[in-house]
Amino acid sequence: MRGILGHSALRARKRNAPRPEWKVADAFRQWLRGRACACMGRNADCGGPMRSAHVDYAAKGTPDAKGASSKVADRWCIPLSDNCHKLQHVIGWPAFDARYLPAKAEQLAAEYWRAWPGRKKWEQELEARNG
Repeated sequence: MRGILGHSALRARKRNAPRPEWKVADAFRQWLRGRACACMGRNADCGGPMRSAHVDYAAKGTPDAKGASSKVADRWCIPLSDNCHKLQHVIGWPAFDARYLPAKAEQLAAEYWRAWPGRKKWEQELEARNG
C-alpha cells in the first residue's frame, strides 16, 4: 500500500557543498556569542540567547561576499540577541542598522574581527594550510 508521501519526499536530501575553509571561523563565532548584543540597549525587546549574525551585505565585490546560496564569510558577523536577530530578519539590514546599531553592521563586524583575540592565529593557520 502506498502512503500519501511519494518517493521523492522520502529520499535523502541532497547536501550542499561545504563552505570553503577561508569562510569558516567557528571559534570567532563562538567568541562573539560571549559578547553583549551589538544593539547596546537600543532595542527594548533585546533578549534571549546570543547569536552570531552574518551581515549579508558586507564585503561586496570581494571573495568574502555572499554568493548565490551561500553565506558571507564568518568574519562578517556581529553578536545579536535572539530577539534582535529575529527582528533583523524581519525588517532587513538597512532598517536594523539605522534604528538599532551605533554604526553600520559592516563596520561593527570589521571592528569585532580586529578585536578577536584568536584572529592572528586563525589567519596564520589558514595561510599555512593554503601555502
